[in-house]
Amino acid sequence: MKESKRDFITGAEVVIKACRDAGADIMYGYPITPTCEILSGWINEGYASLQTEDEIAAGFGVCGAVLAGQKAFTASSGPGHILLQDAFAMAEGMRLPFVMIVGQRGGPSSGTVIYSQQEVMLSCFGGNGEGMRFVYSPSSLNELYSLTRLAFNDAWKYRFPAVLLTDGYMLKTTGVIEWEKIKDVENSPTFTRLSDGANVHWPNIYTAEEELYEEVMVMNKDYKKAASKVAKAEEYLTKDAKILLVAHGIVAASAKEAIVELRKKGVKVGLFRPTTLRPFSKKQFDKAASNKSVKKILVAESSLGQLARIVHDEMDPEICKPFAYLQKPALGIEIEDIYNFVLKNNK
Repeated sequence: MKESKRDFITGAEVVIKACRDAGADIMYGYPITPTCEILSGWINEGYASLQTEDEIAAGFGVCGAVLAGQKAFTASSGPGHILLQDAFAMAEGMRLPFVMIVGQRGGPSSGTVIYSQQEVMLSCFGGNGEGMRFVYSPSSLNELYSLTRLAFNDAWKYRFPAVLLTDGYMLKTTGVIEWEKIKDVENSPTFTRLSDGANVHWPNIYTAEEELYEEVMVMNKDYKKAASKVAKAEEYLTKDAKILLVAHGIVAASAKEAIVELRKKGVKVGLFRPTTLRPFSKKQFDKAASNKSVKKILVAESSLGQLARIVHDEMDPEICKPFAYLQKPALGIEIEDIYNFVLKNNK
């Protein structure tokens, strides 16, 4: 950590510091808004890097570096995130701790560059595997730092790829970071299977169906074991809530402010905020949603139901509560939007 107790820096600068503090050796990347400042900032600091010809090369560069024992990462967005899925899916299959910082962009195509939560499903289930990866969604600059550190640590500890899922708004925001409020953590050690000159067979292709089945089942067992420790969520004023509001990322930050004002009006609303979208904190959510006081569940997101889809898939089917949705793909959701949305559903 820096000696200074407070810094006034951008979200991109927070990510750079977090990656460096996590022990990252090298960054592979291709410039794309809104993550350009991560790549250029990393280079300007004089850290090892390679600007590749495209995101495909960047992704496989990360895979190669990790196999050689380095802590490598990349950062991208939108179309670049799509191109990175090839290498990311391979990392999932090979159990490589591939860390990817994603600044979401609105779609379709290249889309917008500031507000969006439209890369949730791509982050959680992209590629041709079963979505065995960790996906973190920060709601503040302090959390942008701590969850980036956690992404590296969990990826290297459990050997699954990890995504730090944010957006252009948070990456370009300048704010105060109070380092004393962030708990420092010890870095997970790196690993290599290419040491001592030994020949190592580490397959990424399985031609026999039975062999692949066995491999996937072993991965699934390991992932479930890790998920019980990795899955995290925050609850805010949920104990007596009649309305349970579900949101993540920057939308959840607006939701908190709206809840403060709604409580002043006597509206009993609470927030369930998943900080890991994958794995989802199912037990914690089921407990909050099944509370007898909860009469309605609201989901607010800057997409057309990507978070809602995860909530419905994970929720215990015996929890029969009505749902309502605030969905504004590629748009920012303001405090007033959530305030009015909750009031409308407080009947």
